Amino acid sequence: MTTNNKTYLKSLFRLLQPGCVVTVDWLEKNGINRNLQNYYLKSGWLEAIGRGAYKKPGDTVEWQGALNAIQKQTETKVHIGGLSALTLQGFSHFLRMSNETLYLFSPLKTKLPKWFVDYDWKLDVQHYQSSFLPSDSGIKEMEQKQIFLNVSTPERAIMECLYLAPQKLDLVECYQIFEGLVNLKPKLVTELLNDCNSVKVKRLFLYMAEKANHQWFPFLKADQISIGTGNRMLAEKGVYIPKYSLSVPKELAEL
Repeated sequence: MTTNNKTYLKSLFRLLQPGCVVTVDWLEKNGINRNLQNYYLKSGWLEAIGRGAYKKPGDTVEWQGALNAIQKQTETKVHIGGLSALTLQGFSHFLRMSNETLYLFSPLKTKLPKWFVDYDWKLDVQHYQSSFLPSDSGIKEMEQKQIFLNVSTPERAIMECLYLAPQKLDLVECYQIFEGLVNLKPKLVTELLNDCNSVKVKRLFLYMAEKANHQWFPFLKADQISIGTGNRMLAEKGVYIPKYSLSVPKELAEL
């Protein structure tokens, strides 16, 4: 084997970390062209998980390694949000959310790679494209199974839950999670609420924050946050909350 081939193989082994995915374009950026990739695939040094992505032969790859490749290698703006982000950070362990659903959020018109969408990750992947919050606000990096991923902070994640409610998530469940959010950062919450373009999310957040009576609520300067005009009915025959012009489920209002 030539010195160049040995160098390329060393590069390949360095890139093929356990539990991780490498994309075709990422390998090319690191000097391993398509012809070499095909050769390594036939030689058993690469194993395809779909068109455009590889893993270490015989390695077990979970969604964390795949999502890391999408975030870091393709630089696609997609992050773990909503209930998944709260679960990873220990806020919803007493609810139905476990490892059954992965909630991903990204800006409008963002497409996930076909190799990721088609692969069986042993869980239900829900991908939501939205513009109700800026794509970079309230996002942090956290380690999951020794893999670094972009995840919504609790401040953003609960707003993403409210964005999906009541059609996709139950409002009572959202409030039960909200009750546990005792240490939210008022500055970040205020920033997100001011940047939020969903009247429903703003009103629900302020209503639940006041109802939960968290110590950070008075620091929000809620009277300076625009919540739009007109009524919002979120439940048939619900209870009307005049302060926030909201109709919410009776079960929520009576908590």
